Amino acid sequence: MPSGQRAQWKGFLKFGEVSCGVALYTAASTSDRITFNTINKATGNRVNRIFIDSETEDPVPKEAQTKGFEIENGQYIIIDPEEISAAIPESNKTLEIEAFIPCSDVDDVYFDKPYYLTPDRMGGDAFAALRDAMKKSIVAAIARTVLFRRMRTVLIRPHGKGLIASTLNYDYEVRSSEKAFEEMPKLKIQGEMLDLAKHIISTKKGEFDPATFDDRYEAALADLVKAKLEGKSLPKPKKVEVSKPNDLLAALRESAGMMKPAADKSKRTAANANQGTGRQRAARGAAVKSAASKAAPQRKAS
Repeated sequence: MPSGQRAQWKGFLKFGEVSCGVALYTAASTSDRITFNTINKATGNRVNRIFIDSETEDPVPKEAQTKGFEIENGQYIIIDPEEISAAIPESNKTLEIEAFIPCSDVDDVYFDKPYYLTPDRMGGDAFAALRDAMKKSIVAAIARTVLFRRMRTVLIRPHGKGLIASTLNYDYEVRSSEKAFEEMPKLKIQGEMLDLAKHIISTKKGEFDPATFDDRYEAALADLVKAKLEGKSLPKPKKVEVSKPNDLLAALRESAGMMKPAADKSKRTAANANQGTGRQRAARGAAVKSAASKAAPQRKAS
């Protein structure tokens, strides 16, 4: 069991006539993200959400609210929450494996949410046997059960010492890729252009390491909150330079290191012309640092 983490679901994992107790734990969470509340500018107080009638504009208390399915514009079939609950399939708390499939058979577009699947203390042997057999066979498992009040299809794969269970989107939930790309022109890249693109790919090969990916938006929000707390001026956003190459082949050659950027020469010329200005800026910077270091003891004393 993950330390300090509460299981999202507990039940049984069954394959053939073998079953063992298991638990699902959230593998990805947004709880550490910076979040904001809506505030009344005039009072500084937090704003509460109130449901109002779309016609009368009167507030509707929670006990007077129900569910409805729109059949025409502004006309609804009323469905009580109790009726919805009665329609939910009854859960038998069992993840029953229906088939073992090659890991590559499932398109990533069907993946929904990942969960860590761990055994309870009494089912460790059966769990480990399934995990190791799946590793050796290089397969994933398809299972179905009621999770979070819905019948869900789950893909189970070996992951480290345990298993990872990913809920899958249903086919009707996944939009057609043919429709998404139907307006793309039919282009076939050949010759030097294709060779250059392949060369660039070969020079940029690496390994997937999520620890190296920084959430720049989250970092910018953290800097913003810190600046507000300390009463400092807000951080200025960095200017993004967008390249607009007119010649794709020239841009590919430049990316492959086969030609120097056209701007290099002008940059060197400008740098030579501004050498004096650069020295002046450096001198001013040194003077500012010197003044700050001298003033620091005085500020501490005061």
